Amino acid sequence: QVQLVESGGGAVQPGGSLRLSCAASGTIFRINVMGWYRQYPGKQRELVATATRSGSTNYSDSVKGRFTISRDNAKNTVYLQMNSLKPEDTAVYYCNMWSGGEYWGQGTRVTVSS
Repeated sequence: QVQLVESGGGAVQPGGSLRLSCAASGTIFRINVMGWYRQYPGKQRELVATATRSGSTNYSDSVKGRFTISRDNAKNTVYLQMNSLKPEDTAVYYCNMWSGGEYWGQGTRVTVSS
């Protein structure tokens, strides 16, 4: 059984920074893609950023230049460094992993407000 455990969410003022972490545990085979999605109330989850095993990254236009995704393959962990946060970044952030199937974390809330 695979489990994704997220941490690092919280409340921050506009312009601030947060770092999200997601660690995968359990019976894990080769992890191909790890990433982050976010969900606004009443909306579908949307892509924030993904990173392949080889290090290729992809970002949504709304976070390019502000967020950075990184992976530690030895620890089966993915990170999301979020800088210059805006109120519109307020959402629940979910970790996602492809490894013989798709897996999701439980979500961590990020609130950006003055």
